[in-house]
Amino acid sequence: MPWLSRTRRRTAIAVLAAALLGGALTAPAAQAEPPGGPLTDLVNPFIGTRNDGNTYPGAAVPFGMVQLSPDTGHSTGYGYDDDHIRGFGAVHLSGVGCGLGGDLPVLPTTGDITETDNAKYAAGYGHDDESARPGYYRVGLTSYGGITAELTATARTGRQRYTFPATDKANVLLDAGQSLHRTVSTRVEVLDSRTIRTSLTGRGFCQDTAPYTVYTLTRFDRPFTSYGTWDGDKVTAGSRDSTATGRHGAYARFDTRTDRTVEATTALSYVDAAGAARNLRAEGGGSFDRAKAAADAAWERRLGQVRAGGGDRTLRRTFYSALYRSFLAPNIGSDVDGRYTGWDRRPHRASGFTYYQNWSLWDTYRTQAQLLALLAPRESRDMALSVLRIDKESGWLPKWGYGTVETNIMTGDPVTPFLTNAYQQGLLRGHEEEAYAALKKNADGVPPAGSPAVGREANAPYLKNGFAPYLKGRPHPKPGNSDFDHGASATLEYALSDAMLAKMARDLGHDADADRYAARARNYRHIFDPSTGFFRARDERGAFTGPADPAKSEGFHEGTSWQYQWLVPQDLPGMLNLIGGRTKAEERLDAFFAYPKLLRDPEKTAREVWVNGPYDYYNADKYNPQNEPDLIAPYTYLSTGHPWKTTDVVHAALTLFTDAPTGMTGNDDLGTMSSWMVLSSIGLFPVQPGTDTWGLSTPVFDRVDLTLDPHYYPAGHFTVTAPGTSTTHRYPQSVHLDGTTHDRTYLTTGDLRTAHDLAFTVGTRPSAWGTGDHAAPPPVGVSSARQQVGRRR
Repeated sequence: MPWLSRTRRRTAIAVLAAALLGGALTAPAAQAEPPGGPLTDLVNPFIGTRNDGNTYPGAAVPFGMVQLSPDTGHSTGYGYDDDHIRGFGAVHLSGVGCGLGGDLPVLPTTGDITETDNAKYAAGYGHDDESARPGYYRVGLTSYGGITAELTATARTGRQRYTFPATDKANVLLDAGQSLHRTVSTRVEVLDSRTIRTSLTGRGFCQDTAPYTVYTLTRFDRPFTSYGTWDGDKVTAGSRDSTATGRHGAYARFDTRTDRTVEATTALSYVDAAGAARNLRAEGGGSFDRAKAAADAAWERRLGQVRAGGGDRTLRRTFYSALYRSFLAPNIGSDVDGRYTGWDRRPHRASGFTYYQNWSLWDTYRTQAQLLALLAPRESRDMALSVLRIDKESGWLPKWGYGTVETNIMTGDPVTPFLTNAYQQGLLRGHEEEAYAALKKNADGVPPAGSPAVGREANAPYLKNGFAPYLKGRPHPKPGNSDFDHGASATLEYALSDAMLAKMARDLGHDADADRYAARARNYRHIFDPSTGFFRARDERGAFTGPADPAKSEGFHEGTSWQYQWLVPQDLPGMLNLIGGRTKAEERLDAFFAYPKLLRDPEKTAREVWVNGPYDYYNADKYNPQNEPDLIAPYTYLSTGHPWKTTDVVHAALTLFTDAPTGMTGNDDLGTMSSWMVLSSIGLFPVQPGTDTWGLSTPVFDRVDLTLDPHYYPAGHFTVTAPGTSTTHRYPQSVHLDGTTHDRTYLTTGDLRTAHDLAFTVGTRPSAWGTGDHAAPPPVGVSSARQQVGRRR
């Protein structure tokens, strides 16, 4: 999860839950409520709005540019425990760890305008008069005589409907100068009696970044009676055009004594004012209710790709809410005419694809990228092509991109498994060599000083010595995080990426490159300390550094050596041998997951042994299901010959997801944690991110039907069944793929393209299923051409 302040990291907030998923898992199939009715009725957008899940409850359509949502004073937008709304901002990202977005918070008020700080003119509200569903948000504001605010959205516009009391001083405040991050400069223009235009330049995400500009155009459904602007504390009635660098905005006033409703549509563009105007013309027509219905229909189509049967309503609400959050990002970045602003700060046009932006790659490469490749392959292809455009236009692939800029947040090389996953899932047809060239440049070099990107910052010593050194306290030459601050985890992340690039190189016939990357994929061995039996950071001289205690280790990004020891998905057999073999690894895994306690009380173990607080990443020797480094760890048991333990751990972790504001495990990070919940609930998980391997565990539903795009998945659908699955009946007894016995603990994307049915038979005790010598996912990208020939012989 992205960097947060030291104070908040140390805040160990206990994860609470009003409704426990574990109770839902106990419901026998025969008693399960039938899943009829609209799936949008099952989504609770308030999940994750408490205890720093950092989600938002406002209105958006799948992957939309606009996320119109209330900002309450929480650092990332909405906090469930706050009692005032400062405005309805147009841009939000689900589950980020630092303030970002919240551009142009708009708020309806009444009376004279005497305050220009939205913390002071904020309106009171309560949850008893607040509701949300996909594409729609409503709240009754208790201030200003009582105002009802309703929000909905299209891809590039936010629609607002305000119902005022009867007054001749009904105001709509457009706050250009206050966002969730730092605002550099703004301009507001009253164009005519119904239209206000703004441009907002802001910067900052966790740390300072390059600035970006978003342009907005707001059109009201009727003329306003008066207007004005403010700059700082000064309010100027009748002012039409104003530029400022601080607190700044515009207002429109209406007479609602006979007609109490005011509607407004705000269009965005990251290119220019003309782009916002085109987006408004294209998407701003029709009534609020028509836009709301269209948003609901768009979400129903998306959610309808996954039909889950079995379980009670609480389980299905939790599941479909997670599926909903998985489709919120990345976000459309191009206007209706295809224009977008590239990372070179110049306008470009996307032809034949939609340009996307907002890349939390350190997080999403592990779960969400694979889920979207499965359920939204056309959009996923466009997303991959958008990432390639970033390389073409800025010179380097991204690490953590927001809007039109690189933030350099997080470490390692996450873009490589993101793009190699797209390649392996068949999304880069016609662009394979273009993608490979960009990835090769990224893997073998370092961006120059003049580039805003840091890329693989520690690549030079990594390529020379086989590890990225941990250089504590080294000055950061560029904004963002530094791989040198996290040399041990950067080494593991680089090696994982090298393995995935080796496989892609081999597939494309670049055997010499493949051999080089395959050798580098084993660099994880260079940071293994035999004296402790754990990975450990090394300094620039090669000496192991930091505390020897793996629970207190240094040089790992948001985790410890205990948690990072399993991040070798490309070569689990090799990693397990370092530990001392499968038996020793099994013992360590059991200690890591507190497995004996887990069997006695899964929920209590998950909440009291594993979880210590949303941002408590360090000084721990246990599984941390709230953060990305551990997401694959439960599936390590597939490689130790005890696959049922994967199910035990996964099902315990799933109890952390609930149908309540506290029901997220830490930050969602643009759908990462939600995608983990969705995939693990279905029983398919990407155990080797960057390739096409899907590990298996027992589903929590009796049946899940996936509707797939036949262009990418010729079968057109895939069904997973596990009749009678529950907390007691959770152990696979046998698995069949299209009626044929399937003894492996994994599938490939090729299986998903050609097969139709994956059937689990479950029981109360572990069985011999998946325990054979060749049942586990094989290593990937760590073999040379000579070794591959030897195996073929």
